[in-house]
Amino acid sequence: MIGSSFPGLTRGLSPSLLSRLLLVCATLSLAGCGVNNIPTYEQDAKAKWSEVQNQYKRRTDLVGNLVETVKGYAEQERSVFTQVAEARSKASSVQIPADIITNPEAMKKFQEAQATLGGALRQLLAVSERYPDLKSGTNFLQLQSQLEGTENRIAIARRDYIESVRAYNTEITTIPGRWWRSFMYPASKEMATFDIPVEETKAPKVDFGTKKN
Repeated sequence: MIGSSFPGLTRGLSPSLLSRLLLVCATLSLAGCGVNNIPTYEQDAKAKWSEVQNQYKRRTDLVGNLVETVKGYAEQERSVFTQVAEARSKASSVQIPADIITNPEAMKKFQEAQATLGGALRQLLAVSERYPDLKSGTNFLQLQSQLEGTENRIAIARRDYIESVRAYNTEITTIPGRWWRSFMYPASKEMATFDIPVEETKAPKVDFGTKKN
């Protein structure tokens, strides 16, 4: 105790001031034991999830312009345009509940909608192989470059989110984090993550099938 160890420091202090001083010392001591890890990891994972959403939205916003550009050269590819439009609509209309990062079912639906849109986009870009004029068009090339860059950023954002969730879930299910969760953060729940191949999280690359060997 501070009072018994350092009598000269505490002599003359009021009981209330001494109590506050003891509380501060106790808090500083606990901080070194990982008591703040759970909220810190939780906020980090939430920030990473926001970045995932931002990059997916960026991709969705690019789709409309890309479709219109391809239509100008390949109007006969109506079935592909319809597929992309439907996939985009589904991805945009998915309800994202506030608790999605702790709701595995909601996370699964979100992933499925984004995966469907990704597949439709790959098919749309593959169409360009049949239209040389389209492939050489400045607008198409710019959109393709932006989309490829966005796909890479999506992969990186997902990888970072997965790692943040891993750290958070590990913290609340292992000692001493599990003790702190029980004592101070009982409302903390395990977070849902992406069910994607491990190799994709390590090497975020994109290839829509438009490059020649």
